[in-house]
Amino acid sequence: MRQIWIVCKRELNSFFDSLLAYIMIIAFLGFSGFFTWLYGRDVFLLKQASLQSFFDVAYWTLFFFIPALTMRLIAEEKHSGTLEMILTKPVSDWQLVVGKFLSTFLLIVISLVLTLPYYITVSSIGPIDHGAVWTGYLGLLLMSAAYISIGVFSSSITNNQIVAFLVALLIGIFFHLLFSLLARNFPGILGSTLNYLSLDTHYNSITRGVIDTKDIIYFISVIFIGLFSSELVLSKRNISDN
Repeated sequence: MRQIWIVCKRELNSFFDSLLAYIMIIAFLGFSGFFTWLYGRDVFLLKQASLQSFFDVAYWTLFFFIPALTMRLIAEEKHSGTLEMILTKPVSDWQLVVGKFLSTFLLIVISLVLTLPYYITVSSIGPIDHGAVWTGYLGLLLMSAAYISIGVFSSSITNNQIVAFLVALLIGIFFHLLFSLLARNFPGILGSTLNYLSLDTHYNSITRGVIDTKDIIYFISVIFIGLFSSELVLSKRNISDN
C-alpha cells in the first residue's frame, strides 16, 4: 500500500507541477458552471432546486477530460524511458498501475468537491432531493473511475500520448454511447447484453437515486478489467525484455 501511495503522490504532484491539474479544474468548473447556470435550463429562471443539469453536463465533460488526463500516465514514462527506472525499484506492475489510477481519481474527486457550492446554492432556492444529489455525485465518481481505468490501459499499450488519448476515447464511445444505441436495435438476449454493457444505463440508474447491486458490480468489473489489462500489458513487456 505504501508503494501505491508513493506512485500516486508522485503522479498527483506532477499534475499540479505541470499546471495540468489547474487547467483541468478551471476548465471543468467553467464548462459545468456555464452550462448549468447560464445556458439551457437556468435553475434561477426555472426556480427548480435540482442539480440534474449539472450532472448531465459533467457526464459529458468528464468523458472528454479524463482521456486527456490519462494519456500521459504510462505512455510518457515509456517514451522518456523512466518506466524502466521505476520498475527497477520495489514497485510491482500492479502497484504502479493502481497508483497512477488513484492519482487521476483523486484529481477528479478534488474537481467535484469544488462544485459543492453549486449544491449549496441550488438548495437555497427551494427544497431539493438530497439523496438524488449524492447518488448523482456517486454516479460521476464511478463513471470517472471506469474511464480512468480504460485510460490507464490505453496509455499502457503505446508510448504516444495522442494515440493513448484516441484509443481511450474510442473505447469510451462504445461504453458511453454506442452500446445503448445498438441495444435499441437488437431484441432479446443480444439487446439485453448490449444494454448491460452500456455505462450510460448504469449511470442513469444511479443518478435517479437507485443504488442497485448490479450497477455497482458493473462499475467495479470495468475498473478491475481496465487495471488488470494494464498490468498484463506491462508484464508481457517485462517478459519480452527478458
